[in-house]
Amino acid sequence: MEIQKLYDLDDIEFEDIAIGLVRLAKHIPDHEFFYKINQNNDLKFFRKQDIVFHGVFYDYYFSRFEAYHKFTKTCFTFISNKSTESKQKKLQTELFSGEDNIKFLLNNQVDVQYILHSSEQFPDFSVILLPENLVFPIQDYTLGSEEELYQIIQYYE
Repeated sequence: MEIQKLYDLDDIEFEDIAIGLVRLAKHIPDHEFFYKINQNNDLKFFRKQDIVFHGVFYDYYFSRFEAYHKFTKTCFTFISNKSTESKQKKLQTELFSGEDNIKFLLNNQVDVQYILHSSEQFPDFSVILLPENLVFPIQDYTLGSEEELYQIIQYYE
């Protein structure tokens, strides 16, 4: 997918984005995971409009959950790494098109369930209390401006 270039790229300085990679110890549905997070925190995550990725043959939908920290005024966003839904736009006639009905935002991190993003330049994900025995420690990850996920996060921010 080619993200529309809404700005003059010569006038913008791109900075890397720090995100967190969240891996679950066992598979549970989104609503159950966020119910447990909301029980443990002052933060209350709620479902936002899905992120839509337009492919050639499919449109992919990725769930998104947001919460605002009262004291720091920081917005935290969990984005599903794996598409939760895909809608076929046109019939695939090519044998090896490279596009499947399931898509990952981070193709090299398919074991990651959620991508955690913050409105802060240097995020502190430790303010979110994650359920014990359900989540592995959050892994810090840096997105460069040339990566597709970087463009998607900037677009939906």
